[in-house]
Amino acid sequence: MIYQYIACSEAGDIVKGKLVAPSEDAITDMLGYAGYRLINLRPFVPFLSLGKLTAQLFPVKPMDIVLLFRQMALLLESGISIVTALELLREQITNRTLKKVVEDIIADIRSGHQLSTAMSRHPEVFSPLSCRSLSIGEQTGGIETILRQVSDHMEKEIITNKGIKGALMYPAIAGVVTVVVVGILMFFVLPAFNNLYGELGAKLPTLTKMMMDLSVILRQHALHILLGVFALVGVVLIYIKTPDGRLKFDQLMLHLPQIGRVKHLNELGRCCRSIALLYTAGLPLTEIMPLVIQGCNNRVMAQALYQVQVDMLKGEGLSKPMSKNPVFLPMMVQMVKVGEETGNLDKSLQAVAQNYESEAETKTKALIGMIQPLMTIIIAGLVGLIAISMVSAMYSVYGQAF
Repeated sequence: MIYQYIACSEAGDIVKGKLVAPSEDAITDMLGYAGYRLINLRPFVPFLSLGKLTAQLFPVKPMDIVLLFRQMALLLESGISIVTALELLREQITNRTLKKVVEDIIADIRSGHQLSTAMSRHPEVFSPLSCRSLSIGEQTGGIETILRQVSDHMEKEIITNKGIKGALMYPAIAGVVTVVVVGILMFFVLPAFNNLYGELGAKLPTLTKMMMDLSVILRQHALHILLGVFALVGVVLIYIKTPDGRLKFDQLMLHLPQIGRVKHLNELGRCCRSIALLYTAGLPLTEIMPLVIQGCNNRVMAQALYQVQVDMLKGEGLSKPMSKNPVFLPMMVQMVKVGEETGNLDKSLQAVAQNYESEAETKTKALIGMIQPLMTIIIAGLVGLIAISMVSAMYSVYGQAF
């Protein structure tokens, strides 16, 4: 099997590559003999593959994985074997991609592979964090507990993401409605009045004349404007796909008024909960950090965590490296320090995650409450401005006639 790896040399250089080996342990041994320390490892998925194409056409929703893990935990607790449990669940799955993945996992387990290894062969469906947690559960005999913990962890992430999307949904819909309404007024209503006033030979007020001129410009250059907007959006999206563009975009997201604070708190909460999950499972911090970094959605946070990992490997612990970076808030650093000193790091991190997620939820509700009247004012202002220009023109024409 082909594996894709990221490793660190004794000199501190980061290397990436692919190796063919029968298992992940074999890759670790090969790199260790060559003087490299493994940072990240996953099965290599070609750019064009049937599995990847199917996953894109029929994507697996995170909630599907949550339900799969919870139902698996329930069946395993009742004494059913892993293969039998997966076979029962396969019949209930409606998503084509997930059903095919479960069939592949069953085949791999029957051929002698562990559940975590079989799942790790489908990185487009199962995250490295989930697979590594299950691997620990297999070693300790508590796979049912790990399945529940991972499903709870994923569900909290889903709820958090829905909160942010909900906060952005109203302004997005309101923005589309505004563009449509203003477009109708500019392209259809104002031209009709412009022709009428032109036939009457009336002298229009300044505001009305400005609106009429703007309407003419928009109608004459509508195609060019649309092409320009699409081109600009396309360039921005392509740039965001690059490492430098993604980093700048993530920096912008963290510095946006109100939304940036919510995003920051959610990222910190997610980070703390991920570390706590793996730490509770029994994984050492040196193995936890690469998994958390890989699963990080924000490049700014990922860079900060990577620097923490580098300093941590020098023997500085976890709280001290975090205190050097303003991305990690003081309360989080202090709680991590207390957790290190008391030996309850997982509980401290869970408390921080719960606090930040609760604060983010409160701020999200406040943000929604603030955005709704603001967007109403903006829409009313734009439509009202056009309406005033029309009414003032009518009064002007009436005054000139009489």
